[in-house]
Amino acid sequence: MTKGTAPCLRSLSRVTRYTSATPADRAEMLAAIGIDSPAALFEQIPEPLRLGRPLELPPGIGEAEVYERLAALAARNADAEEEVCFVGAGMYDHYVPAIVDAITQRSEFLTPYTPYQPEISQGGLQVMFEFQTAISELTGLPVSNAGLYEGPSSVASAGYLAIGATGRRRFVVSRGVHPHSREALATYSEGYGAELVEVGLEEGATDAAALAAAVDGETAAVFLQSPNFLGAVEDVEALGAAAKEHGALLIVAVDPITLGILKPPGECGADIALGEGQPLGNRLDFGGPSFGFFCGTEEQLRRMPGRIAGETDDVDGRRGFVLALQTREQHIRREKATHNICTAQALNALAAMVHLAWLGREGFRELGELLARRTAYARQRLAAVEGVESLHEAPVVREFAVRLEAPVERVLERCAERGIAAGYPLGREYPEYEDGLLVAITERRTREQIDELAEALGAAIAAEDGASVGDGPNKAPMSKEVT
Repeated sequence: MTKGTAPCLRSLSRVTRYTSATPADRAEMLAAIGIDSPAALFEQIPEPLRLGRPLELPPGIGEAEVYERLAALAARNADAEEEVCFVGAGMYDHYVPAIVDAITQRSEFLTPYTPYQPEISQGGLQVMFEFQTAISELTGLPVSNAGLYEGPSSVASAGYLAIGATGRRRFVVSRGVHPHSREALATYSEGYGAELVEVGLEEGATDAAALAAAVDGETAAVFLQSPNFLGAVEDVEALGAAAKEHGALLIVAVDPITLGILKPPGECGADIALGEGQPLGNRLDFGGPSFGFFCGTEEQLRRMPGRIAGETDDVDGRRGFVLALQTREQHIRREKATHNICTAQALNALAAMVHLAWLGREGFRELGELLARRTAYARQRLAAVEGVESLHEAPVVREFAVRLEAPVERVLERCAERGIAAGYPLGREYPEYEDGLLVAITERRTREQIDELAEALGAAIAAEDGASVGDGPNKAPMSKEVT
């Protein structure tokens, strides 16, 4: 060791891998800004809002031990590659073609942050423009933005647009709209100072009479979802008549995959169509990330959230792309802003665009037809199982609800032991359907797997019935509240 290297080694010994600031470093920084302790940095925060004690954290452990602990926690998760997954409820186990990764992982798409300099971001802007075109064609509405964070916040953002468009502050929302979307809308509505009125379901679909009675001249927007959370295809045109009669906006959340065979919302009178884009080219990834999409009429163009890419010609007459509209407060005067979210999940939207291009118009329609056929088979097959009945008889495309004559959570546990994620327990979000199970079908679910699901449900229900009978006279039968 030479004299020249010793100071360097002594300096490195002051730092750990994950905590780079030593006590000496902190003292030097405090002296530089003229305070005695880090507590002085927080003097402007009222005392009742401060924790007042150190965080209750366990002592640190070595890197190898951290890795082993995290690996053990991760191993407790069962993903859709390990189980046969019939869980949907807004996120679906679709097949993602290899071309999606091949394109999205190219460095020019994977690494750029955002196209603030259009002259060097033509590829990204072109993708946005093509994505907007595809989503506009799917929804039957003339204007689409370049995407949002995800479905629920898109619904909430539509509420703000409706307030600006109508000058009213009252929302009517169907209970068939995804629970997360309703929760997001409720949270935003409190900030908007808007009233939120919820309309219940009748036979699995929105109660038309209750909806018509709820809408009045003070209503800014009516929110529907089709297919709704229970899988039922709603009569959007008929339900939306009340909104049109009173001058309210009709806002419809849609599952993009179903638009291959369902009438697009724009042709049903929707002013705004939006939704969760995950089924298009995006894997489950334990719930995220994904992207939202948002379309509207030309009247709503300047109120739409997010950003919109436009096509133009440069000074030499060559085709080019620009960010035509940017509506968040960072780009325009704060009081004129229509949105506050800073990104568009453009990489996820690119995955959707690649998936749609790979499928093509005919392939997209055929995928919808395939889902409808397999869902019809699954619905019929499960309804034939003893202890299972359809929760509603409304038309469905790729998701449907059934009732179980056994505690749903216990049935799901028994199915999981056989490697089957049998569905989503509706009681978690809908107390009135505590015996309900939501089952989702994708192109990855074969007829054989559907038969396995039917067999597993039947065996699980029979086992739960047997357990209840065998509990003896001193033990009450297991109720549906047991989890």
